[in-house]
Amino acid sequence: MAYTAGLLSEWDKVALTILRSLVFITYFSKFLVLPFLFIDDIFRGFQWVFDYFKPSESFNPSRSRFLSQFGLFIGAIPLISLTYGIFRNAYRFQLRKTQVNIAGIPEQLLGLKIIQISDIHSGSFLYPDEVNKAVDIINAQNADLVFFTGDLVNNTADEVVPLLPILKNIKAKYGVFSILGNHDYGDYVQWESSEKKQANLDQLKLYHKELGWSLLTNEHSVVEINGKSVGIIGVENYSTHMRFPKYGKLKESFAGVEKTDLKLLLSHDPSHWSHEVVTEFKEIAITFSGHTHGFQFGVEIPGIIQWSPIQYVYKQWAGLYKKGNQMLYVNRGLGHLGYPGRVGILPEVTLIEIV
Repeated sequence: MAYTAGLLSEWDKVALTILRSLVFITYFSKFLVLPFLFIDDIFRGFQWVFDYFKPSESFNPSRSRFLSQFGLFIGAIPLISLTYGIFRNAYRFQLRKTQVNIAGIPEQLLGLKIIQISDIHSGSFLYPDEVNKAVDIINAQNADLVFFTGDLVNNTADEVVPLLPILKNIKAKYGVFSILGNHDYGDYVQWESSEKKQANLDQLKLYHKELGWSLLTNEHSVVEINGKSVGIIGVENYSTHMRFPKYGKLKESFAGVEKTDLKLLLSHDPSHWSHEVVTEFKEIAITFSGHTHGFQFGVEIPGIIQWSPIQYVYKQWAGLYKKGNQMLYVNRGLGHLGYPGRVGILPEVTLIEIV
């Protein structure tokens, strides 16, 4: 057994990840078949009891053909879709364009183009070079601003190293701005000491700087565009869910942008928007969030249906939301976590244009 484990440990990351995923998908698919076989067993049991007390030549001990085939059909759906999601959808980066109308915005800021990306989770990429496709999509939009809304890594800062040469190529006329997500703090790692945990976070911040990104940690930046000021506010992770950290300090970040012509907020967790932004900071026009990944699984047909299991946890989980004059955009994420693929919810590059 130890020898086998040693062999597996020598396999490369791609082979091991795909193997583990396929094993899980297979067992999960089998699990969905079991209820139909169990129902069939119940019917057969009743039939046997009935035949015991009233013998009949009609008793057939074999399984129901309909239930067996229907169970296999149900089990085949996740088997095929989840496998397809690994080999086809993980790197099908999708550009989603959204136009927004902001009340009272100066004419000089009309046509402002903002790219948002989120949840790269660089430690999960099996083929880092594929991220070049996303960078090409980003740069082709000639955006004025690029926002990254957190979770650059899964756990440790070194995960992003293979992507540094690629992500450095992201360009925007007035700069790339970024924030931290819940995974960036190293909270899900057993560190030898608090000093090592802090050193890891400090290194991750240096990587943001190496990428040329302006990391906003409970602070803001004011950008002059066409003679008007845009206040870009960045908070650390703030969630209303108890299992996620609350490091964000919006009041501290907001101080100093009161007189800017347009106020934009980067906040990783979308639950922050309804909890604090729309109740206390009504001057913030748009909040940019991520975090949910759209669960990496769901059904989206524009104008017809938008469904994912994550909607039972997060009311705002993908796309544009409005309340009064304020808006929230939740990006579906560029990378993936856990399951190395996507089904129905593709990795996203967002283009928001102010019209």
